[in-house]
Amino acid sequence: MDQFSDIKITRRNLLIAGAVSTTAMAVPSVAGAQTSMQTTPSQSPITSKVSFRVNGEVRQLELDTRTTLLDALREHLHMTGTKKGCDHGQCGACTVIVDGRRINSCLSLAVMHEGANITTIEGLGNKDKLHPMQAAFVKHDGYQCGYCTPGQICSAVAVLEEIKQGIPSHVSADLNASPKVSAEEIRERMSGNICRCGAYSNIIDAITEVAGRPA
Repeated sequence: MDQFSDIKITRRNLLIAGAVSTTAMAVPSVAGAQTSMQTTPSQSPITSKVSFRVNGEVRQLELDTRTTLLDALREHLHMTGTKKGCDHGQCGACTVIVDGRRINSCLSLAVMHEGANITTIEGLGNKDKLHPMQAAFVKHDGYQCGYCTPGQICSAVAVLEEIKQGIPSHVSADLNASPKVSAEEIRERMSGNICRCGAYSNIIDAITEVAGRPA
């Protein structure tokens, strides 16, 4: 102990010295990071012109090439009927019909659809003249909060067209025969459209009625 008797340091001084040392080491790194951020040139987004027909009307836009079809419809064309739910293609709220096929518009870039025919919920019908599927959803109470309903209806319209064209699903018993409209077929084909309110049985009734079978 005698050899250290001339070293006089308190716990307070030790803590202060440690804090000063740590600060001195950190400052150059922060300054370097700031310098790097200041010297990095900002990049302008790459844009591209795209033209497609939406609900029968030709629309031309110049968009950031990263813009999804969903954002093009909602933010640029102000067609807010198509909903943004999970934004990961898992809930189906953003479903629209493109060239006769339903897609999750949140997973598709707008510039990929040059010249396409796009149908949103606004293009199916309106309050004065409902599409048969819209009317059936109202009749059978196929919704509660209504947020997923536009995607549900667009998907349902496409489902009946798929069955009409003879396109089988995973539950079709015979791949060589035209599939029949059934609750099982409808459930399978609509499985990508989530209803958090749980109105599934009513949705099936609505689709079945439009298909021309007893609900």
